Amino acid sequence: MSKVNDANNLSNLRHSLAHLLAAAVVDLWPDTRRAIGPAIDDGFYFDFEFSEPISEKDLPKIEKKMRQILPTWDEFSRIELSATEAKNEHKNNPYKLELIEQFSDGGRKKVTVYQSGKYRDLCRGGHVASAKEIDPQSFKLHRVAGAYWRGSEKNPMLTRIYGLAFETKKDLEDYLALLAEAEKRDHKKLGPKLELFMFHPTAPGMPYWLPKGVTVYNTLIKFWREEHRARGYQEIVSPLLNKKNLFVTSGHFEHFWQDMFTLKVEGEEYGLKAMNCPNAMIVFGSKSRSYRDLPLRFSDTDTLHRNELSGTLNGLFRVRSFRQDDAHIFVTEEQIGQEYERIFEIVDKFYSIFGLEYSFRLGTRPEKFLGDEKTWDLAETTLQKILKAGKHKFVIGEKEGAFYGPKVDILMKDALNREWQMGTIQLDFQQPKRFKLEYIDQKGKKQTAVVIHRVIYGSLERFIAILIEHFAGALPLWLSPVQVAVLPISDKFNDYAKEVVSELRNTNYELRIELDERNESIGKKIREAELQKIPYILVVGEKEQSSRTISVRQHGESKQTQLPLPELVKELLEKIQKKN
Repeated sequence: MSKVNDANNLSNLRHSLAHLLAAAVVDLWPDTRRAIGPAIDDGFYFDFEFSEPISEKDLPKIEKKMRQILPTWDEFSRIELSATEAKNEHKNNPYKLELIEQFSDGGRKKVTVYQSGKYRDLCRGGHVASAKEIDPQSFKLHRVAGAYWRGSEKNPMLTRIYGLAFETKKDLEDYLALLAEAEKRDHKKLGPKLELFMFHPTAPGMPYWLPKGVTVYNTLIKFWREEHRARGYQEIVSPLLNKKNLFVTSGHFEHFWQDMFTLKVEGEEYGLKAMNCPNAMIVFGSKSRSYRDLPLRFSDTDTLHRNELSGTLNGLFRVRSFRQDDAHIFVTEEQIGQEYERIFEIVDKFYSIFGLEYSFRLGTRPEKFLGDEKTWDLAETTLQKILKAGKHKFVIGEKEGAFYGPKVDILMKDALNREWQMGTIQLDFQQPKRFKLEYIDQKGKKQTAVVIHRVIYGSLERFIAILIEHFAGALPLWLSPVQVAVLPISDKFNDYAKEVVSELRNTNYELRIELDERNESIGKKIREAELQKIPYILVVGEKEQSSRTISVRQHGESKQTQLPLPELVKELLEKIQKKN
């Protein structure tokens, strides 16, 4: 049996299993209409139109049928058909007929089908050499979901069956263990449980931040502000609603208007702000600028809104209302390299604090772009030189740049080794030209500025979601909404507990403390503080009161240490200052 030993072969394996899934479904429900079935990052899926609903309870039956069919398969035979022949095979399937029309270029070209065993399907190819290569224990049907045909809400809703697939049974088991761990860390469950945020049907995709969540949110922004002020950034706040012509000038009307919330005011079209850059351009152009003003660094954390499709909303990962730690830096061409290195320093500081590994991806010119190819080539070459000179680890993302310029995305890995695209650093020669953003150079001549768009956290909502999952809800001490819980063993020790709270609060740093005076057992109080992931739990009773100490228990540890209060304060403040 040959090995599936690279990404391409693994993709072929998964695509082959998509065909096997479809064969099993059609065998069990013969009147089912098939749509498409591609390979994806962890397996495959296939979209179907069933005559009667199915559910996840049906997955074991389908999986069993797949394993029954698999031994009867061998090679995937490629067969060419004319558009007419292909349409005759699929005359009762509107999804296949639409694909045949597309693949055959309106009937002018032949299309291909692939067959293994008794099953054949319209397909461009990409399969294992033989189905005998497939380990029958290396795949598992995972879940059922709804999916619009071709992703459009205007089209019929289909049933999508997802499967997981890997080279070996062990690889699958390891991945299932990772999924189980991810389930325990799911921010959509932990967030409400820890009273950080919630959602309500009256505002889909727009989170309600609860008091504890606001503390986390504001602590992240406070850290961001302190670090950026020290580096010469100036914070601005700009309108959330702008006339359409602002976005026409910036280029967003052509490339982004359909993703924005829009409304009419006194007969004029307005857009609810989905990005900060056009407003930053307005601020730069509000007065004359000199080369002495550059680099000019404007930062902001305004609320943004994007009209995401309801089916794509996913907790804090994909929302309609969010904030970014945004900045727009106006520079001369000669200052680009130096400014990027300054930004890379900020990236390293921010991500190392959270223990997050990261790398970069250089996104190049997309299919639809502003400006001319020569300017784009210059920008892409400039960024490649900067990344190589700084010995930064990066990959190329072909055609993944922003419409106005190439970008360097920050790719981050969390505790489960999952990769996330977070912040981004974009080089833009186009918008400054469109807004006529000029400065006077050393010779007294007008020059067009270059702008660097950059976010470090990215969306604050998404960043917090990832932190919750990365730390399994147990946020670092400096970021935790409640840093210390003080638990008296009984009512007799409430007064001493209040003294402890008072001393803890009488520091240069405003510690976030919760006093639990409820008439409950100390065991229950400790369990609940643990469930709330509070970093430090202080127990006070007769022994602690008489010795003027406290018993300290850190989250996730069973042992308790008796300490004088000043010693604990010193430990807390050192950890918070260092952001351990």
